[in-house]
Amino acid sequence: MSAHEFTTIHLEHEPEGAADGVRLLTLDRPERLNAMSVSLIDELHRALDAVDEDPDARVLVLTGAGRGFCAGLDLVDLAPSGDGSEREASGGTGPGRVQRGLALQQRIATLVPRLRGLRIPVVAAVNGAAAGGGLALALASDVRIAGRSARFNVAFVRIGLSGCDIGVSWLLPRWIGASRAFELMLTGRIVESDEADRIGLVTRVVEDDELIAEALATAAAICANSPLGIWMTKEVMWSNLETGSLQAGIDLENRTQVLTSFTEDTAEAVDAFLSKRPPAFRNR
Repeated sequence: MSAHEFTTIHLEHEPEGAADGVRLLTLDRPERLNAMSVSLIDELHRALDAVDEDPDARVLVLTGAGRGFCAGLDLVDLAPSGDGSEREASGGTGPGRVQRGLALQQRIATLVPRLRGLRIPVVAAVNGAAAGGGLALALASDVRIAGRSARFNVAFVRIGLSGCDIGVSWLLPRWIGASRAFELMLTGRIVESDEADRIGLVTRVVEDDELIAEALATAAAICANSPLGIWMTKEVMWSNLETGSLQAGIDLENRTQVLTSFTEDTAEAVDAFLSKRPPAFRNR
């Protein structure tokens, strides 16, 4: 069991009870409900790069330390101060406030396509608050499992901003439907875990003390399938959310199926099925 060194997050290789290839990424600012500071944003990018470059990684589980998943943007660290400068920004030289703000906005927002673009699935284990940017991280994950304490909301609209931020206006309607998404984005109201389950925002709700074990069990079930098969499943599923027609989606599926059928792992999976034994995948 090994871990990368960070200060605001924790990336653990094959945590206790996990299947081979599972990585556990924990946002680790519990005193701030894991709100996004500049340091956390930068380290999250670094961690996702490390996972993407890890040839043995199969599934990433994303969660938050303490009582919250992620409370969104850290307004204490990042909100404009009275003199018109940001607390974590540089001094009076260099790019102006708008330029710095846009650069930071893009740095935050690119976390969403970064999660989508990972070749391995991301399982969000949502504990406590998932607000604003935290909601976006959960929505950008491939699977969402909620602890009983999970609470979701589109926080941006509650602080004078648009509810459309960090990919939420694209993702949320696709997960729960446009009608429900409009209401949640216009009101910014809290969605408790039971409602999140009922409207399809999460796949299931478990007790908080069972959350990580449940996420690891889901990760293990994914790891039982071939690496390329999972990669192609994730890639085609996301691509077909943007595909304009059924036929275009089927054409993409057809090519992917033929591509995967020529791998050694597919032959191994068929032989294992016929022999009634677990497959031994080599990602070849």
